[in-house]
Amino acid sequence: MYFSTVVVATIATVAPLASAHGSGVPQILGLDVADLKARNLLSSLGARFAEVGDAHIKPTVEAREDKPECGPGVGSCGPGLCCSRSGFCGTTDAFCYSPGCKFHYGPGCPENRPPSGTNTSSVPRDKLGSLAYGGTGIFRCVTPGTVALTYDDGPQKKFTSHILDLFKSYNAKATFFITGNNINKGQIDITDEYVSVIKRMDKEGHQIASHTWTHLDLSKDISSVDRKNQMWLNEMAIRNIVGKIPTYMRPPYSSCTAQSGCEQDMADLGYHVTNFNVDTDDYNQHTAENIQKAKDWFKGNITKDGATSTNDKWLAITHDIIEQTANNLTEFMLETVTKLGYKAVTVGECLGDPQANWYRTADGAGFAGDNTTASSSGGGSSTSASPSAVASKTGSASPRMSRDGTISLIAFGLTVSATFAYIF
Repeated sequence: MYFSTVVVATIATVAPLASAHGSGVPQILGLDVADLKARNLLSSLGARFAEVGDAHIKPTVEAREDKPECGPGVGSCGPGLCCSRSGFCGTTDAFCYSPGCKFHYGPGCPENRPPSGTNTSSVPRDKLGSLAYGGTGIFRCVTPGTVALTYDDGPQKKFTSHILDLFKSYNAKATFFITGNNINKGQIDITDEYVSVIKRMDKEGHQIASHTWTHLDLSKDISSVDRKNQMWLNEMAIRNIVGKIPTYMRPPYSSCTAQSGCEQDMADLGYHVTNFNVDTDDYNQHTAENIQKAKDWFKGNITKDGATSTNDKWLAITHDIIEQTANNLTEFMLETVTKLGYKAVTVGECLGDPQANWYRTADGAGFAGDNTTASSSGGGSSTSASPSAVASKTGSASPRMSRDGTISLIAFGLTVSATFAYIF
């Protein structure tokens, strides 16, 4: 995350308080979200941290007085251009970064770059098995002696492969909640490294699940159609790689509310909303100095109150785009699980759901994989994925470059004063 040095002191006091999942709960040793029976407690905690920046948004702070070129009340960029977070048109990663690209006003935003092949919106959504679809979601496993280790936001070109190597060495399985084209990583189904690692996940018996196309908040300022597009586009890319689509998903920022319509939309699309009851907080503890905290929290959770593999079961969240998670935390978790007598399994297995229920058949696959690495603003069809209309005014295509110094962190950012504007 990039932000002005003027906010560093402020962030230093706020970042330790907040979860890696945006509106999620703070990390508390032994906290089991499923045990918080009063759902309004979660809501109040979410509101408490609503002003904390998004760990998946990488804004560049810029001193400027330019008027926005695109956005609400202004209009759209020209063909192929992205509308940045602060309302400027361009084609580079700085303008096309999502989540954050204003896709209703930027034809080039990743949300408007669907994968090739038939749209999956017409795939039958029969309810498979006995697990609930949509709703408040799943927070815990049901099979004693199992630990479901899950990874969000990937794949990552190097880290995810190393994680797979570790799981293979322990004869263990994981679940990967995949995003399709976020944080400028490139479209998963036309980038060779992603295609190969996702095929490997499937071949080696890991579970592939959805974490949406560009990691938009499914409960905040989003229509039902745009929410479903986040799922359909990711389905298309996954289908192009492995020939099927998942029935399990995890909402970005753990945000899928009844009030927004998300819970019902996920039910209509035939998805099991998958949460967790062990948060490693690896997104905030991403440095070599801090990753020990994530280790301590993981072990503390699965051993709390005398828990044992005879009676207990756990569902943990981590992120395979974090270097320390791949190279440090993952082996610690596998070693700990093994020593305590647990078995590291997929979410489906820990819930007693047969593997046949984890996916749906989806025809109409497009081309997957090539010899180039796609940028976030390219690849796939240029046809808009959203039926929602956008304004017709075309803004200037000239890019705006940052004119003041920035620093790089991963965890959190805050809104700066009016003299600064985000380019994303």
